[in-house]
Amino acid sequence: MTDLPANDREAAAALESLAAEIAHHNRRYHADDAPEISDADYDALVRRNAAIEAAFPHLVRADSPSRLVGAAPSGHLAKVAHARPMMSLDNAFSDEEVAEFVARVRRFLRLSDAEPVALTAETKIDGLSCSLRYEGRRLTQALTRGDGAVGEDVTENVRTIADIPPALPAGAPDLFEIRGEVYMAKADFAALNRRLAEEAAAAGKEARQFANPRNAAAGSLRQKDAAVTASRPLRFFAHGWGEVSALPADTQSGVVAAIRGWGLPIADGFTRAETAAEALAAYRVIEARRADLPFDIDGVVYKVDRLDWQQRLGQVARAPRWAIAHKFPAERAQTTLNAIDIQVGRTGKLTPVARLEPVTVGGVVVTNATLHNADEIGRLAVHPGDRVVLQRAGDVIPQIVENLSRDEARAPWPFPTHCPECGSAAEREPGEVDWRCSGGLICPAQRVERLRHFVSRHALDIEGLGITNIESFFRDRLIQTPADIFRLSEDMLLARERWAAVSARNLITAIDAKRNPPLDRFLFALGIRHVGEVTARDLARRWTSWGALMAMIERAIALRDATVAAIGESDDKHLARVAKALAGVVDTKQVGPEVALALVDFFAEPHNRDAVDDLLTQVTPADVVWRTRESEVSGKTIVFTGKLETLSRDEAKAQAEALGARVAGSVSAKTDLVVAGADAGSKLKKAADLGVAVIDEAAWNALVAGSANS
Repeated sequence: MTDLPANDREAAAALESLAAEIAHHNRRYHADDAPEISDADYDALVRRNAAIEAAFPHLVRADSPSRLVGAAPSGHLAKVAHARPMMSLDNAFSDEEVAEFVARVRRFLRLSDAEPVALTAETKIDGLSCSLRYEGRRLTQALTRGDGAVGEDVTENVRTIADIPPALPAGAPDLFEIRGEVYMAKADFAALNRRLAEEAAAAGKEARQFANPRNAAAGSLRQKDAAVTASRPLRFFAHGWGEVSALPADTQSGVVAAIRGWGLPIADGFTRAETAAEALAAYRVIEARRADLPFDIDGVVYKVDRLDWQQRLGQVARAPRWAIAHKFPAERAQTTLNAIDIQVGRTGKLTPVARLEPVTVGGVVVTNATLHNADEIGRLAVHPGDRVVLQRAGDVIPQIVENLSRDEARAPWPFPTHCPECGSAAEREPGEVDWRCSGGLICPAQRVERLRHFVSRHALDIEGLGITNIESFFRDRLIQTPADIFRLSEDMLLARERWAAVSARNLITAIDAKRNPPLDRFLFALGIRHVGEVTARDLARRWTSWGALMAMIERAIALRDATVAAIGESDDKHLARVAKALAGVVDTKQVGPEVALALVDFFAEPHNRDAVDDLLTQVTPADVVWRTRESEVSGKTIVFTGKLETLSRDEAKAQAEALGARVAGSVSAKTDLVVAGADAGSKLKKAADLGVAVIDEAAWNALVAGSANS
C-alpha cells in the first residue's frame, strides 16, 4: 500500500474520514438496500483503512470498519441479538492471495508443508444474509445479519419462502441455527420489475424499479407486511450455521451435506478440495459458469474443512481466520463517452459521472459510470467523445478503466471550480483527491444528510425527527435549513396526513427542548468537515462560549485572508503554511492544521454564516462549564470493554474524562487501565498479554464515587 499518511495526525484524520465514509456505504448497502459505490471501490476503502491501521496500530478507532460487520439495523423491524455473531469475510483478489491464505492457516496451526489442508469451495451468493433458528426442530426465529451482533426479526416473512422448511426432520439436533442467503433469481427479478411497472401504469403511478436482484431480495424480505414478501419470488441457499446443540459431522462438508439432507437447498458447485490448487480449479469452473447461473454471484468462498481446525483458528475482529472470499474480476466492454456530469454527494463530494452510449456488460445495459474524481479524469485523459473500456466492478456501479482515444496533446478536461448545485466554491485540501462543495448548510445536494446529522443522537438528539420525517418535511419544503426545524408548529404538522394531535405535540415538545444545546453538541451538529464529536468537545472546552469561539474564528479568517503566497510557493505549500498558522490561532489541544483550515473555511463561506446566523435566532448554545477532578486515573488512558450493566458506554466515557482520563477504543501498550464488563472478549485477553491493569464495573463505580468524595 502506497501513499500512507506521513504522521499520526494525518493518519488519525484519514482513519476518521474512512470510518465515516465506510459506515455511510455500509448503511446504504445493508440497511437502505441502495449501494452508491461498487464492491471494488468499497473493498479499496476497506483495504486502505486496514493498511493505515497496520502502519499506525495505536490509532485504531473504536468504530473502525475492521471491527464492524454490515450496518446497524434500522427501521420498522424488531432488533434481536444473535446468539453467535454473524461475521463477514476477508477478501482475496488473486491466486497468490489465496495461496497466502492457506499459508497463514499452516503457520497458525504449525502444520508442515506436507500436511494437507482440505478446503470447501462454494459460490458466493449476492443476496441478503439470514439466520434461521430451529428449536425442537421447528423454525422459531429468522434474523437478518444487521451489524453482525444484532439483526432484524424477519421470521414471519421468512415463513413465506418455499425453500425454507417450517421444521427439520427427526434426527436433526434439538437446536440448530442454519445460515445462508436469501436471494432472487435473475429471471424472477426481471419479471418482478415488469409486474411492478404494469401495476404502476394501471394505477397511474410512477413505478418502483429495483436496481438489481440483491436489492430486490433485501427490500422484499424486510417488508412490514409478510403478504408483500409472499408475493415476491424469494429463494434461499444455506451455507453455514450459528448456535447449535450438536453437530452432525466433524467437517464443513459433512455438516453441509447434513443440512442438504434436512431439506435446505445448497447452491450448485459446492465441492471439497484436497489442496489449494484444487480449490482454485473449482473457482475457474464456477467463474466460467457464472454468466449462465440463474442467480448472481460475486466470487467463491473457501473454508477450512476440518471443524477442529476452524475452532483453533478462531477469528480476528469481524472475520474468521478459516475462511476467505475469492472475488471475481470485473467484466469489461467498449463504448463511447458522451458527456461528463458532476454529481454532488451528501457530504459535498463532487463526483464526476460518465454518460455513456448504452452498452451491455455482464447481461446489464449500462449508460453511466463513475469517474471517481478529478485526478482519475486526468489519469485517463478522457473527454466527451472518447472511446473507452468499461467494467462493472463488483457488478454494482460501472467504471472506466481505459481510454482508447487517449491524446496527451489535449488540455485536461476542466473540472469545475464551483458547485453545480449551489455555486459555492469547490475546495480540495492538501493531500486529498476529492473536491468538495464549501456550501455546507445551503447546498441542496447536502441538505437532507446535514439535516439528518443535525438532529442525530450525538448532535442535537431530537427524538421523533428521523430520516423519514426529515425527507418528507424537506420534500414538502417545511424545512430547508436547521433553523426551519425550530419554526415547525403543531398546526403545520396537523395539516399533514397521518399526524395526530399527540404525535404533533410530542415532536414540537422534543424540538423545543433543544433550544439551548450544549456548545459542543451544537458545534458538532453543524456538520463541519473534520469536526467530529471529540474535536467539537475539545473546541467547546477550550473556548467555553459561542461568543468567544466566534471571536477566535474572526481572527483566524482575518489571518487567512491577509496571508499571501510567497514568490515561487506552490498552492499546496501555501495552503499548508496557512493551515499551520490557523492552528495556532485555534489554539486547541488535538486540533491541528487540517481541522483548523476546515473550521475557518466553513465560517468564511457567506452561505454558511447566513445559515448559522439564522439558526441562532432560534437556538442559543449553552456555555461550557467544564472542570476535571484530580483522581488516580488523571492523565491515564482507559479502555472500556464488554457490556456495562449500571451505566451506558457514553456515561462511562464522560465519567472517565471528568476524572482527567483519556478514553481509547483499543488496548495497546499505552493503555493504563481496562474496565471489563460482562462478556469482555479480545480486549481483555490483549490486556492480559500486555500486563495492563484490569478492573470490573463495580471497582470502576467505586473509583468514581471515591473521586467524587475526595
